[in-house]
Amino acid sequence: MITLTNITKKFGTLEVLKGIDLHIAESEIVSIVGPSGAGKTTLLQIMGTLDAPDGGTVVIDGTDTTRLSSRQLSLFRNQHLGFIFQFHQLLPEFTALENIMIPGLISLEGKNSPHSSTRKLKERAMELLTQMQLADRANHKPNELSGGEKQRIAVARALINNPSVILADEPSGSLDTHNRAELHQLFFDLRQQYGHTFVIVTHDETLSHQADRTIHLVDGQIVGNEREE
Repeated sequence: MITLTNITKKFGTLEVLKGIDLHIAESEIVSIVGPSGAGKTTLLQIMGTLDAPDGGTVVIDGTDTTRLSSRQLSLFRNQHLGFIFQFHQLLPEFTALENIMIPGLISLEGKNSPHSSTRKLKERAMELLTQMQLADRANHKPNELSGGEKQRIAVARALINNPSVILADEPSGSLDTHNRAELHQLFFDLRQQYGHTFVIVTHDETLSHQADRTIHLVDGQIVGNEREE
């Protein structure tokens, strides 16, 4: 599903990634752990085509994304990748339902949508809200939602275009213990139901141990690649 080959990245004179080789299988849940400054988020952004490596290749579902133009990358990202961030990144002026629909509206404008119409997109967004047990919060704006609710809205937004890969950067970092456990279980339920591949940067030891495999990153290099029992 995802193959990284000899990925390097510098910011000025600082070498952040030093020749990363990594393969992630279809429907695998992989956690990436390591100390602050290890290069975890940079690696995730490169995997998500949000940043370009200085060297190496990123192949996702058979497509070498390092060979795509800026426009092709945008289309690929919208079709194949879903993103979940630590602080939700919901737009405050839109309702929960509207926030979920945003990637789908972009795909409709680009004529590369899995949705046949805006009406079908809205129906799919409501299905996801129901699945997240938030159907009654559809018309609430982010400032009217709890932290756990906002993160489940963010998960629904990541799913709206039926991506094959979900990339999450500290998705439970701002949640309390109860909501953190619920979010982690949701990832595994979604994998079982839809077959998504998950790559999750986390400091949460419980989540990293629940994953199929844990990648340990230190000083821009993989120092451990452990399959959980």
